[in-house]
Amino acid sequence: MTFEEFIMQAREMNASDIHLTVGAPTVVRVNGELRKYTELSDQVVNRTILSILSAEQEKMLTEGKDIDFSFELKNGARQRVNVFRQSGKLAACIRLLNAEIPTLEELKMPPVLLDFAKKRRGLVLVTGPTGAGKSTTLAALVEYINKTRACHVITIEDPIEYRYKQEKATIHQRELGRDVPSFHEALRSALREDPDVILIGEMRDYETISLAMTAAETGHLVFGTLHTSSAAQTIDRIIDACPIHSQDQVRSQLANMIQAIIAQSLIPRSDGKGRVAAVEVMIGTDAIKNLIRSSKINMMETTMASGSQMGMCTLNDSLAKLYKTGQISYETALEYSTDRNEMEKKLLSGI
Repeated sequence: MTFEEFIMQAREMNASDIHLTVGAPTVVRVNGELRKYTELSDQVVNRTILSILSAEQEKMLTEGKDIDFSFELKNGARQRVNVFRQSGKLAACIRLLNAEIPTLEELKMPPVLLDFAKKRRGLVLVTGPTGAGKSTTLAALVEYINKTRACHVITIEDPIEYRYKQEKATIHQRELGRDVPSFHEALRSALREDPDVILIGEMRDYETISLAMTAAETGHLVFGTLHTSSAAQTIDRIIDACPIHSQDQVRSQLANMIQAIIAQSLIPRSDGKGRVAAVEVMIGTDAIKNLIRSSKINMMETTMASGSQMGMCTLNDSLAKLYKTGQISYETALEYSTDRNEMEKKLLSGI
């Protein structure tokens, strides 16, 4: 079996990831769960991993560095790869990406997300754990802009996951390690490149967060991601990442420019046929902005729960809706809830 055939076979299984490890079984992740895939010899695994590396990447690996990159099969299917060493042996995690960018409707995302793509300035954050589909949601938002607005979009990614075919928008995609050394350096340059929309693959540090807020403040629409599980936790994470002496200023900046936070998780379906997204949506209303300014983040969920007519939704509301429509089980709704007691009340009351 060739490497391309190996990848395509995993895709036919609807796998999202492949784990190749010298000295261990090859496994794939299907519907969020790991399964043993096929028996490959250590020699084949080692050769397979090395075959997808360039000479420069192989040199970096021998120097003890992990390698992040994407590659494309002849049929256009794209993969995101991380190669590393463990116990002195080679290992790789391969994320199988969609060849086509799905629409927000196909992703079954709340319709209000389209409103965020129409904004001309401000900060829109998509958050969630690894593998929650953040990159896909962002790609769907950018693709909507691509089809509807004549504007300049700059994406900063590590690595590039989805390739856009330019339609109305002019899109420049920059990849860390190949086109630019870091998120904050790419972002600093982007501000001099006449962008209308900037996508930041990950807001990892204070410098990147600070530049992202400056970009949003100076009239750009900025999309970004964080590994947080809720809107409230996202606000806290951003402020905590900043030096203590600047936190009040950051809190004020954030209140002025936040347009929305979308916190998502992928939940196993009750019929065993894949996963479905549970989505928390926070919109930067005056009430939300006042809570951020006054550091009353603990009251945010109550405000979101009462803002359903504007499109806001808490995670528990989303889970309850998925349970009510038969998409997830009672036990799954409780497992993924951040407040089990409140979740039980919602489910028992039929809300």
